[in-house]
Amino acid sequence: MFYTPSSKLPTHLILRNQLRQVFFPFLGIHLPRPPQLFPSSPSSEASSKWLDAHYDPMANIHTFSACLQLADLHGDGEYKLVVGDLGPGGQQPRLKVLKGPTVLSESPLPALPAAAATFFMEQHEPRTPALALASGPCVYVYKNLRPYFKFSLPQLPPNPLEQDLWNQAKEDRIDPLTLKEMLEGIREKAEVPLSVQSLRFLQLELSEMEAFVNQHKSKSIRRQTVITTMTTLKKNLADEDAVSCLVLGTENKELLVLDPEAFTVLAKMSLPSVPVFLEVSGQFDVEFRLAAACRNGNIYMLRRDSKRPKYCIELSAQPVGLVRVHKVLVVGSNQDSLHSFTHKGKRLWTVQMPAAILTMNLLEQRSRGLQAVMAGLANGEVRIYRDKALLSIVRTPDAVTSLCFGRYGREDHTLIMTTRGGGLIIKILKRTAVFVEGGGEAGPPPAQAMKLNMPRKTRLYVDQTLREREAGTAMHRAFQADLYLLRLRAARAYAQALESSLSPVSATAREPLKLHAVVQGLGPTFKLTLHLQNTSTARPILGLLVCFLYNEGLYALPRAFFKVPLLVPGLNYPLETFVESLSDKGISDIIKVGCRLVLVGEVSVSECGQGPRVAARMGWVSAQ
Repeated sequence: MFYTPSSKLPTHLILRNQLRQVFFPFLGIHLPRPPQLFPSSPSSEASSKWLDAHYDPMANIHTFSACLQLADLHGDGEYKLVVGDLGPGGQQPRLKVLKGPTVLSESPLPALPAAAATFFMEQHEPRTPALALASGPCVYVYKNLRPYFKFSLPQLPPNPLEQDLWNQAKEDRIDPLTLKEMLEGIREKAEVPLSVQSLRFLQLELSEMEAFVNQHKSKSIRRQTVITTMTTLKKNLADEDAVSCLVLGTENKELLVLDPEAFTVLAKMSLPSVPVFLEVSGQFDVEFRLAAACRNGNIYMLRRDSKRPKYCIELSAQPVGLVRVHKVLVVGSNQDSLHSFTHKGKRLWTVQMPAAILTMNLLEQRSRGLQAVMAGLANGEVRIYRDKALLSIVRTPDAVTSLCFGRYGREDHTLIMTTRGGGLIIKILKRTAVFVEGGGEAGPPPAQAMKLNMPRKTRLYVDQTLREREAGTAMHRAFQADLYLLRLRAARAYAQALESSLSPVSATAREPLKLHAVVQGLGPTFKLTLHLQNTSTARPILGLLVCFLYNEGLYALPRAFFKVPLLVPGLNYPLETFVESLSDKGISDIIKVGCRLVLVGEVSVSECGQGPRVAARMGWVSAQ
C-alpha cells in the first residue's frame, strides 16, 4: 500500500527542509516544496472522516473527471489510476497510469483526450478489463496497458459545393483568392460544415494559399467528426464484471453504441444538439435508458427502441455535470446550483452552492448502500450530498477540477482529486466513518422534527368525545339541515339580486356587460369611477350611452350624459366624473347609472358629522 499513517517525515525530507530554512535563503535559492502530508492538528484529524494519504502540488496532472478511471488493469487485485492528461502549456497530451502516488507508465496521445472508460470485452479468463480512451475521432483500446485496437468514427459525407470548388482548384480553373471567398460564403450559409482541410486553408495568409492548394488539391475531401463524451453500457447482464458496450457522443449530434468484440456500430441515435455528458442505466439487449446533457442547455432521454429523444428536460443554464443516483438524475448548472430530476423530467429539488461548480462525480459506498453526489467548487471545497442533504465538506488548498472515488491500490474507499494547478490529492475514507446529514444547511428546518408539547386531555374533552360518539347520527343530520338551509338562503339572495338589479354581471346573454362603480373622496366633492367591461369572447359593443339619474337638490354633476367608446372584449374601461354634494346636513341619496337602459348602477354618497362616509351599490337590470 502507498500510505502508512505516521506523524514523522523521512530523514531526507527533514534535511531538505532544514537546508531550505537555514542555508539556501542566504544564497537566494528556493527549492520547490516536496510532497508531504496535509498539516492538520490532532483534533481535526480525529474528527474528520478522511485520512490524508498523499498530497503533491507539483504532480503536473491536468485533467477532468471524465478522464479519470480506477481499474484492475492486470487482474492482480491492485487497482491503478488511469489519467488522460491534457498536457497544458504546449505539452503533448499523454496517457498516465499511476500506482499509488507514483507514475507507473506514460504514453503520448495524438489528440486531446475526451473521456476514459474501463470495460470487459469478453468472458474469457483471466478476467482483466480493457481500457478505452477517446481522443479526437478515435477510440484507443488497451489491454494490459498495451495497444489492442483502434476504432475510428465513420466519415461523414462532405459538402457538395465544397467538393466542387476543390475539383475546380485541382483542374486550375479557380485561383486561391476566389477559392477563399467561395469557401467563406459556404461556411456562413451552408448547413453542412466545412472539412478540416478547408478550415485550415481559410486561416492561411495570402502568400501561403497557393502552396497549400498545390499540396492538397489532389487529395479527396474528408469530413471527420470527433468524440465529445463516452460511457459504458452493460450488454446483457447487470453484474459488475459483465461484458459492456461503449456509448459514444459525437460532435455531429449523434450517439453510437459499439459492440465490445467486433467494434461495430450496434445502434445510432440522433440528438438536437451536441452531447457533453452521458448517463446510462440498464442492459443493451434487454432495456436501457440514456440521459444526454447537451450544449443547448437541455437533457434528452432516450430508450432502447427510440432513434430520437423521448423526453426533454429544459434547464435554465448550461450543465456542468451529470450524475445518476439510483433512479434520479442530479445536474449541476453554471448558476451555482444542483438540480434533481426524474427520468420523465419532473424536478425534485434544487440546492444552491456557495461557489461555482467545477466538476461532479458519484460517491458509492456499497458496504453501507450509500450513493451520493460529489461537487468540486471554485472556493476549494468538495461537497458531498445525498439528495439535498449535505453529508460532508472536504476542503483543499486549491480548487478541484476532477474527482474520482473507488478502490485504489487495496483500499476500497479512496477519494482522488486533481487541482487547478496540477496537484494530486489522495484521501482515504475511514472504515469507522458514518455520513450523517448536516444540520440546517439543506432540507427542512430542525424545528419541523420536534414534537409539539400537547396538553393533557381534560374531563370536558373526554365528555365531549363520548357525546359525539353517541349522538353522531343526529349531529350529522343537523349539520346537513343547516347546510341545505344555507344553500337555500344563498339562492334566494341571488334571485333577489337579479330581480332588483344588484348583480354586477348582466343577467342576459344579449348584452354581455359588467359594471363596477367606485366612489373616492371625503367630500363635499367626490370622484365617481365606472369600470365597464365587455364579457363576450369575440363580439365588440358599440354605441353605448351612459346617463346619471340623481336628486338635483342634493348632488351636482358636470355631465349627466356621455357616450361610451367601442368596448373590446376583455378590456376594462374606466369612466370618471365628479359629484358635488350640495347638502350640509349629511343627507345621502342614490345615484342611478344607466347604459342604454340595460346597465343600471346605484351609488350612495353620504357625509356624516364624524367624517365622510362612502357606500356604493351597483347592479344590472334586464332591458325593458
